[in-house]
Amino acid sequence: MIIDAHNHPDWWGHNLEKFLENMAQYNIDVAWLLSWEAPYDEYDPIHARICPHDVPRNSPTGPIPFARCLSYKERAPDKFVLGYAPDPRRPEAIDLLDGAISVFGVQVYGELKLRMCYDNPDALRMFRFCGEKKIPVTVHIDYEFDRGQKYPRPNYWYGGGFAAFERAVRACPQTIFLGHAPGFWAHISGDDLYDKEAYPKGPIVPGGRLLTLLRECPNLYLDISAGSGLNALSRDPLFAKEFLIEFQDRTLYGRDYFDNKHQEFLNGLGLPDSVLEKIYWRNALRLAPIATVSR
Repeated sequence: MIIDAHNHPDWWGHNLEKFLENMAQYNIDVAWLLSWEAPYDEYDPIHARICPHDVPRNSPTGPIPFARCLSYKERAPDKFVLGYAPDPRRPEAIDLLDGAISVFGVQVYGELKLRMCYDNPDALRMFRFCGEKKIPVTVHIDYEFDRGQKYPRPNYWYGGGFAAFERAVRACPQTIFLGHAPGFWAHISGDDLYDKEAYPKGPIVPGGRLLTLLRECPNLYLDISAGSGLNALSRDPLFAKEFLIEFQDRTLYGRDYFDNKHQEFLNGLGLPDSVLEKIYWRNALRLAPIATVSR
C-alpha cells in the first residue's frame, strides 16, 4: 500500500482522470488532497497557470479552493483524504473548518501557505483546535531571498521562518505538525544556507535546527514531498538513511507533484521493509484513518 500524503487537485495540468491514472501508474492507493487558500496578493500569479481556476482576485479561496478537493472526493471517494486550511486570520476560519470536518469528513488541516508568521495568535488558536480534533497540520515555509525573479515580486516568503514555526510547535504540543517546503527542509543541515539557497547541496553539516526540534518535540512530523524534501535527503544519502530510520515513526511519503522520484530514491536507500511501510502508508494511515482502500 502507498499513500501520497501531499498533493493537490487540478495541479500541474492533472484533472481527476489524469490524477487517477497517475496514481495507478505509480501504485498509489490513496492521496491526501490539500487546499491552498490565500488572499490573491499573497501568492505568485504563476499559480493561475499551474492550477487554473476562475478565482476572483478579491476571493480568499485561491489558488486551490477547498471546493476543488471536495469535487475530487465526491467523484472518487475511496481514493482521497480531504485536506482544508482556511486562512486562520479570517474570523470565521475555525467555524469553516469545524463544519468541513463534520459535514465532509476533512481529516487534515493543510496546506497552510500564507505570508504570516505561524506563531500568530490566530494561527495558534487554529492549531490548538486541530489538536482537539486530532487532525494534523501541514505547513509550507519559505524564506525571502533573491531567486532571480523580477515580477511581481523577487520572491515569496511564507510562514515567517523556522523560528516562528518552532514557537508554534512548542506552543501546541497536542497538535501534530507536518513540516514541508524549502524553508523547513534547509534546516536539516547546520550550513547556514537556509536563507540563501532554496535547495542547498552537499553533505549534511551537524547542527541543523530541524534535528534538535524533532528530538525535543514528538508532535513534529516530516512531509518529504516536493523538490525540497527530496533534495534534503538525496544531498547526503548515507545521512538520509540514518535520519529516516531514527524518525521512521514520523515520516510521511508525499509528492506535491506527479513524478516518481521520491519512490525511486526511497527504494534505493536499502531501508528495512518495516521502515518503508511506515513511510509509505502506516504513518499517514495513523494520522488520517480511512475505512476502505481500493486500487
